[in-house]
Amino acid sequence: MEYIEWNIDPVAFWIGNFPVMYYSLLLIAGTVLSVRILKCIYKKNGMPWEHLQILVMLSIAGVFLGARLGHCLVYEYEYYFAHPLEILFPIRVNMDGTVIFSGYQGMASHGGLVGWIIAMVIYSRTTGEKVLQTLDTIALILPLAAGFIRLGNLANSEMIGIETDVPWAFVFERVDWVPRHPTQIYEALAYFFTFGVNLLLYRWIGLNRCRGVLLGNTLVLVFVARFLIEFIKERQVHFEDQMNLDMGQVLSIPFILLGIFLLIYGMKSRKNI
Repeated sequence: MEYIEWNIDPVAFWIGNFPVMYYSLLLIAGTVLSVRILKCIYKKNGMPWEHLQILVMLSIAGVFLGARLGHCLVYEYEYYFAHPLEILFPIRVNMDGTVIFSGYQGMASHGGLVGWIIAMVIYSRTTGEKVLQTLDTIALILPLAAGFIRLGNLANSEMIGIETDVPWAFVFERVDWVPRHPTQIYEALAYFFTFGVNLLLYRWIGLNRCRGVLLGNTLVLVFVARFLIEFIKERQVHFEDQMNLDMGQVLSIPFILLGIFLLIYGMKSRKNI
């Protein structure tokens, strides 16, 4: 059986000696598209443009710091404890003391979500907007950006699936010659689907009628998909081999439960309007 051979160079092009990665380009594309959609939402709801600027800056900072710290502290604590500068700087220090540009190798989506929630609380306190309304607003478009990130993982041939013989299996030639589930595509499709459902919910309930529903829907759909797809994904670190569920699944459970609670809370509050 013929499978899809995947051997794309993660570097899109070079600017001098600086590599521009497909991952970075897809991350930027997802961010720009998300901001454009947020701009329309803010305009429609009469929210100040200055608030959107603050929202975007805090969101980017919160997601990046949370995702980076989440990976370094949960998945590779011993390494980054010995190399703390590499947590925040895209470098690797070799044994001989030389420093190379490596990019940020390791971002945890669960940590990114925690960092984003903290950033949104700071935003709400700064602007005076309701915390739950703020979280609903950004949660609406968050799966869209997440989908682009997973396509970036595909370009890097990382977060690959387990061996399979399905007709759409990918052979990640930069890893090995084994046909595998393209789990990056599965997750990207799940996130784009969540974004589509969020748009339908937004058209139906807006931002104020059922506060918490958009955030709850995002948490449930995204992390249920993440939990299920982890069963056919290669484990990222060795200590997960001793676990019945991997770390991504364990960390998904609290977010799923929180999402269910927010959906129930949001629908009950609608009855009281």
